[in-house]
Amino acid sequence: MKNIAVIGAGTMGNGIAHVFAQNGYQVNLIDIAQTSLDKGIATITKNLDRLLSKERITEEVKANTLNNITTFTDTKKGVKNADLVVEAATENEALKLKIFKLIDEFAPEKAILATNTSSISITKIASVTNRPEKVIGMHFMNPVPIMKLVEIIRGYSTSDEVTKTIMELSSNLKKTPLEVNDYPGFVANRILMPMINEAVETLYNGVAKVYEIDNVMKLGMGHPMGPLQLADFIGLDVCLSILNVMYDGFKNPKYAPCPLLVNMVQAGKLGVKSGEGFYDYSESRKAEKVAKQFV
Repeated sequence: MKNIAVIGAGTMGNGIAHVFAQNGYQVNLIDIAQTSLDKGIATITKNLDRLLSKERITEEVKANTLNNITTFTDTKKGVKNADLVVEAATENEALKLKIFKLIDEFAPEKAILATNTSSISITKIASVTNRPEKVIGMHFMNPVPIMKLVEIIRGYSTSDEVTKTIMELSSNLKKTPLEVNDYPGFVANRILMPMINEAVETLYNGVAKVYEIDNVMKLGMGHPMGPLQLADFIGLDVCLSILNVMYDGFKNPKYAPCPLLVNMVQAGKLGVKSGEGFYDYSESRKAEKVAKQFV
C-alpha cells in the first residue's frame, strides 16, 4: 500500500493524513471545501512545527510530510489511484452512506474502504457498496498524531485478509491496532460515553458542580481530563450522536442521553468548537472557566 486517500480535512481527517504522510505514504486529502483543505494543511503544518520544536522530528521530515500530501475538492479524482480510502467525515450516518456509495464507484476495485466512524455500524456502511468484504473500521483517537490506539472494527462481511492488512498497516504507522467486533459504540465509546453521560447526569441532578465532578475523576481516578471537559473536547453533538446510536442499537435505557446534554446541543453549546460547553472557551481553548451555573 502506497497511495492513501483521506476524505474530510477536519480535526480527524487532517490528523490521519498527517500520520500517513509522516510515515512515507502518498496522501490525497479530499474535502468539498477548499477553505477546509487550507485549514487542514495549516493545522498539519502547526502540528509538525510543534514536533520540530520538541526535537521529535527534523526539518527534512516536516518537508517530506507536507510534500507527501496533495489536496483535492473532487472525490473522483482524489480516490482514482487509491490503495486505501479512509473516510473521516462528520459523524452522520446518512452522509457516510452517501460517501461510501461514491467511493465504491470511483475507487479502484482492489482498494480497501475504511471509515473512522466512532459508533456507526460498519456492516451498514458496507451494505451500500459492492465490496463489503473490503470495508472496515479504522477508529483513530484524537489527537491522531499523538494517540497510539486504532480500533480496528470488522463488519459482518469483512475478510480476514483485509483485517490482517489493516492491522499491519496500523502498526506501520507506529500505532497499536486492537481488533473489535461491529456492535454499537464498539469498545472505546461503549465504555467512555456512558461515563460521560453519567457525569452529565451527576451535574443535572445537582450532586456536584462542573469543577468538582471533573476534579474528582482527575485527582481520584487518575484521568488526565475530567469527563465534562473531555465531552467539550470531543464535541457535545458528537457525544449525543454516539449515545443515540447506542440507545437505538441496544434499546437499553442506560444509554439514553441525559436531558441536559440534549438541551445544550439544541442550544448550540457544543464545547470547544462552538466556544462554550460546560466550560467557557471565549478567551482560551483551555477549560479554565466554567460556562454557567448549571444547577
